[in-house]
Amino acid sequence: MQSAALASFAPLSQSAEADVAVIGSGIAGLSTAWELARAGLSVIVFEANRLASGVTGHTTGKLTALHTSVYATLRSKRGDEAARYYADSQSAALRHVFDVASELGIDCELEGRPALTYCEQPDGVEALRAEAEAARSVGLDASFVTETGLPFPVAGAVRVENQAQFHPLKYLRGLVEDIIARGGRIYEGTRVTRLDDGDPCRLTTEAGVSVSARHVVVATHHPVFDHAVLASRLTQHRDLVVAGALPAAQDPQGMYITAEGGKRSVRTAPLSDGSRLLIVTGEAFTPGSGEDTAAGYARLQAWTEQRFPGVTLSRRWAAQDNSSTDTVPLVGRLPTGGENVYVATGFAGWGMTGGVMAGTLIGSLVVGSPQRWAGLYDPARLGSSVRSAPEFLKAQWDTGKHFVKDRLDTLGDGTNGPVRDLRPGEGTVVRAGGKPCAVHRDDQGELHAVSAVCTHLGCLVAFNNAERTWECPCHGSRFGIDGQVVQGPALSPLERRDAGDL
Repeated sequence: MQSAALASFAPLSQSAEADVAVIGSGIAGLSTAWELARAGLSVIVFEANRLASGVTGHTTGKLTALHTSVYATLRSKRGDEAARYYADSQSAALRHVFDVASELGIDCELEGRPALTYCEQPDGVEALRAEAEAARSVGLDASFVTETGLPFPVAGAVRVENQAQFHPLKYLRGLVEDIIARGGRIYEGTRVTRLDDGDPCRLTTEAGVSVSARHVVVATHHPVFDHAVLASRLTQHRDLVVAGALPAAQDPQGMYITAEGGKRSVRTAPLSDGSRLLIVTGEAFTPGSGEDTAAGYARLQAWTEQRFPGVTLSRRWAAQDNSSTDTVPLVGRLPTGGENVYVATGFAGWGMTGGVMAGTLIGSLVVGSPQRWAGLYDPARLGSSVRSAPEFLKAQWDTGKHFVKDRLDTLGDGTNGPVRDLRPGEGTVVRAGGKPCAVHRDDQGELHAVSAVCTHLGCLVAFNNAERTWECPCHGSRFGIDGQVVQGPALSPLERRDAGDL
């Protein structure tokens, strides 16, 4: 976000109409908008904050069809055809980025690299051998190897050739310029708070401005206009990231990921001085779970400095993703939104190829020429429900547990201790006046209080001590210490409370 200056756009101030309204300006939303503008449709894009400032603005930028162990899982749960469609669609998305970048002349640091899923412990080797075989069976150039470019030994790895990495915001900058050149309109600082499906659909913004569109695409990470059907099939996770300069001679020459040790994902990017930017992701956790995020950063930094002794870490951030309970993203018509409303969500950390795929898939549905793998991603699919039932039930149990247990925990002084014990930078949830209250003490010692009830579906938020945000464990909504929405699906801020009463 610091190295790719995207154009700024004013908020929507008067009523508008278009063939397609796209809500959300990450890679899924902008890819869809570009596909449809290119097809000759009039397009409007709405972004509540800044362009691509959400999940896409915090991604590590991998373009690969190797998604840890997805192929062995798909073959066992949904069969060989589903696994092949997944590989074909993700590979097509990767190639599409190369084609679009060439067509539009986009310089986005697009580099070909192998992708590897590895393990250090011997007990993980058998699963990786199975994944390598499954990936080969669906047409990927995959092999099982024991040697990698990492500066430490591994027990084994799945290696897939001809994958890539890029700077996603520089890529999207090119799409945005072409969308505008084709007559598309983009509005930032415009939160859509109501959707009435029909023909045409009607949208209403937070400022009360109305929009009419024949088709609507909800590309808001977690779908903001679905409160039951898809919300029950999505789980949230947040990953910490550290980055810093690494001598070019120490570049591991690939993209790596392992599920071991709280997950570790490694890749590099070019820097202007000829060195490489090492980017390491890990320490996955559920937002709002009460994890000590600062301690997670310390563990990730220690791992990185131990494994890559030449690195000089200078940046850290966090990224959020959601996963469907049956492994495959949910892309297509929104089950609760009528015939003209579409959704893209559940990319499980693989939103770069997934977002580009979503753009081409939804574009094909809108123009009436569905791609052959549309059924694989259909949000209304039922075929894999029985096989994914354990994951689905666990997600529901976790949500219900938070909804009930968190309220019991706040009957006393608070989840993290009483307000009087809060040190600068800390936060806690207490019951004040019979209602759950989220309280933060800033660095100057001043208290800030807001309602602890998430405005999405009513779960209680918890404090993230590294990012200083309030986060919902049920569906991943995030709020600032002032209660303002940082990340949806919540559409409204947390109600302010009087800190003087605490």
